Amino acid sequence: MRGPACEILMARCGARAPRADAEVHRRRELPSLLRGYQSDPAPGDHAVEQAIAGSEVPPIAHALAGGREPELVWRNELGGLTFRIDDRFLKWNPRSTGIDLECERERLEWVATRHPAPHVIDHGTDGATQWLLTEALPGGSAIGDQWRARRSEAIHAIATGLKAIHAVPIHDFPHGWTAQVWVGRQPRSLGPRPPIDAPVLVHGDACAPNTLISEAGVWTGNVDFGDLAVGDRWADLAVASLSLDWNFGEGHQSKLFDAYGIAPDEERIRYYRSLWHQES
Repeated sequence: MRGPACEILMARCGARAPRADAEVHRRRELPSLLRGYQSDPAPGDHAVEQAIAGSEVPPIAHALAGGREPELVWRNELGGLTFRIDDRFLKWNPRSTGIDLECERERLEWVATRHPAPHVIDHGTDGATQWLLTEALPGGSAIGDQWRARRSEAIHAIATGLKAIHAVPIHDFPHGWTAQVWVGRQPRSLGPRPPIDAPVLVHGDACAPNTLISEAGVWTGNVDFGDLAVGDRWADLAVASLSLDWNFGEGHQSKLFDAYGIAPDEERIRYYRSLWHQES
């Protein structure tokens, strides 16, 4: 989920704030549940280290930790925090951010029985904040120095995860969820949306960090499903390929399309990147 601190929105599904520049977005997109069974930030992950500095542990984190010290692994730019507690992750978020963890919880509970995604253990609210406790998945995020040195494996894992998501049956996807997120919006400023040949389940935040990968280079699951929707597979492919520039350097987008087994569709890539930048 996204949104810079310059604008506070009412907490609801689909709320959004104006986009920051691409580098700020890249830093903001590190997922809250990205570390699988890893306990330390990936080597060279300075954005994570800087974001964590100076954060305070909320009471619910201490309570759920049962006397142990929660390990803070991520803080987003709006003040949302994520903690590791043994083999669980706690996502804590002030309602003032405009992000609704209930939307993410609902989607996680739907998708986790159909795809490797974090299982919800518990959740709650105290009126001013929300929290979501999930099980960790095996593997770690497909970014960082290790995977920059093994780009081909990471990119193949990202493509494998997207193909798995896109293969999930959508006949019982809850009515109305797609309209709540950016994938379902059709702003007039972008003109007509390209026809959707075959609707699929769309992750909605397919940036490289939201793919989990084992030490052996095998895809193990995905995280951050708050924008789950039904739509065009290019909504994911356009964003995932763009995120390779931020995480692995330019020049690797074609490798993702090759690994997925699809030829680039420039019209849809342009449309969904524009929609993502404008509406997410």
